[in-house]
Amino acid sequence: MDLQLSDDQRALRSGMRDLLGAVFDRDRLRAAVERGGTVDRGLWRELGAAGLFALRLPEEAGGVGLGLPEAVLLFEEAGRALLPGPLVATHLAAGAVEGAAEGEAVVTALEGGGRPVAHLAEADAVLAGPGVLTDPGALMGSGVRAGSGALTGSGVLTGEALEGVVAGAGPVRSLDPLTPLHRAEGLAAAAMGLARGSEAYQAEGLAGAASGLAGGSEAYPGALCREGALLTAAEQLGSATRTTEMAVQHARTRKQFGAPIGSFQAVKHLCADMLARTEPARSALYAAALTADPVEIAAAKLLADEAAVRNARDCLQIHGGMGFTWEADVHLHLKRAWLRASRWLTAAESEEILAAALGPSSGPVPPLYSGSAASG
Repeated sequence: MDLQLSDDQRALRSGMRDLLGAVFDRDRLRAAVERGGTVDRGLWRELGAAGLFALRLPEEAGGVGLGLPEAVLLFEEAGRALLPGPLVATHLAAGAVEGAAEGEAVVTALEGGGRPVAHLAEADAVLAGPGVLTDPGALMGSGVRAGSGALTGSGVLTGEALEGVVAGAGPVRSLDPLTPLHRAEGLAAAAMGLARGSEAYQAEGLAGAASGLAGGSEAYPGALCREGALLTAAEQLGSATRTTEMAVQHARTRKQFGAPIGSFQAVKHLCADMLARTEPARSALYAAALTADPVEIAAAKLLADEAAVRNARDCLQIHGGMGFTWEADVHLHLKRAWLRASRWLTAAESEEILAAALGPSSGPVPPLYSGSAASG
């Protein structure tokens, strides 16, 4: 197995970075912060036209025809640029929700577990994770094509039912100024008894790990949540990479006592630690993208969450007092990393999947490390 990126993959990643540099520079990032993180529909359509959402659809269905490894590369760049919006859910909905592939529709996801829903007020559709519906076809409203294969065993809430849920939803204070959150108590009822969210992923992941399952995206239930976790991990890796670059750049140019602060041993160690967290996370993520194995995805998410959160904290430390200011971008990476660490697959859930893969246990398995990535 060749784990090196091909020339085409490198060109794809470079093209995505160039595109985001043109359509989502720092001025547009700050404009997004000022408007509370609401989705820029024009930018959404540009991303759709570039193929971000239709990347894995077959060419005969109007897509690009690429796979998870290429999707991971693009979402890594999205995380590096702090691109806002429900990118992962819209990507997963391509081919199942009309307009999602082209960027005409904004799709968010219900992850369950009592978690608030991101960008609910702007969503044209809401995904429910695999296995959470007793009758997946019952929710297939206008614009949703059942049997596409992209959302096997999943449901989509649209139309008047979604409007009713949004009307009754209440805003929740978000850690991330670019990610508005809502708690919709009526969403589960509107989705006809949704009873399993991320717990479904956890249970199926545990069962899969224990029995040695290692199939692809449609080999067994839970693929939607696994792919969501993998792409979120890719965003975390992009953020970890970017904060490492920001820290090194600042350490080279900021001077104290007549010398760049990067010449001080304590700062050198911080930067080295950031790189030492980022590169193992990158290796785990790329490997998981190739295998789509639930255990490897759990490991990738765990490592990427830790790298994103701790790197952002260290980057802020290296920036000193300036790093705490609203004008600096460091805090945006930290807040987004905290939020992503709680999405799709948490540190505790990842640890349980990894522990189950080690073999049967006679009792509770202690965590792999104390605390979680979200707590730094």
